[in-house]
Amino acid sequence: MESLIKFVQDEFVTKNELPEFGAGDTITVYYEIKEGNKTRTQFFKGVVIQKRGNGSSETFTIRKMSGTIGVERIFPINLPSIQKIEVNKRGKVRRARIFYFRELTGKKARIKERRN
Repeated sequence: MESLIKFVQDEFVTKNELPEFGAGDTITVYYEIKEGNKTRTQFFKGVVIQKRGNGSSETFTIRKMSGTIGVERIFPINLPSIQKIEVNKRGKVRRARIFYFRELTGKKARIKERRN
């Protein structure tokens, strides 16, 4: 059964060529929105809180601050409407899922930049 699922994922799911990123990185996701018969490109810039799953069911969560309100969005990796992803900053964090980031405000909510 697992081999059948893997076969279907490999054959029929289109894979996007995306850069490597992980938790703590600040990225910008450009994605297409359809409104009626028009399409436009919108972007969502924020910090990656987590990456989860594997294969075609992999998703990542981005958090940004809109004024004083935190906004999170979950994107599937193989979403056809994603046009491109830009990695703006590499963050230095010690966890794969940084849910503690939700409670931090002000200067405490900054993530150190990783040196390459």
